[in-house]
Amino acid sequence: MKKQAILSHDAPAPIGPYSQATRVGNWIFISGQIPIDPATGEMIAGGVAAQTKQVLQNLQAVLTAVGLNLDSIVKTTIYMTDLTMFAEMNEVYAHYFHPPYPARATVQVSALPKGAQVEIEAIAYAGG
Repeated sequence: MKKQAILSHDAPAPIGPYSQATRVGNWIFISGQIPIDPATGEMIAGGVAAQTKQVLQNLQAVLTAVGLNLDSIVKTTIYMTDLTMFAEMNEVYAHYFHPPYPARATVQVSALPKGAQVEIEAIAYAGG
């Protein structure tokens, strides 16, 4: 299958040698998004709730570029620098997804790019 890079100008530009997302057939593999405001290119102010909201908006922007939305996501991986903030992140996350919820893994890491507290990567399905 052919691999196609996806680029949304409404999501933060990649900060390294990677694509915002890659499409292979009906599958969309979205790179980890951190809480960067795409308009300014800067990290947003605020705690993990505000950061989670921005991350999910960035994921939505990438999906919009291919005519999809968050309901197309089948799997997420969430990286957090402090799992004691899990409930706060989870409360925001719950407002963006509907049953059937995506499969998910959440892991604590020692650091994330640009000092982010949360990063989320996703896999979406674009088939019927």
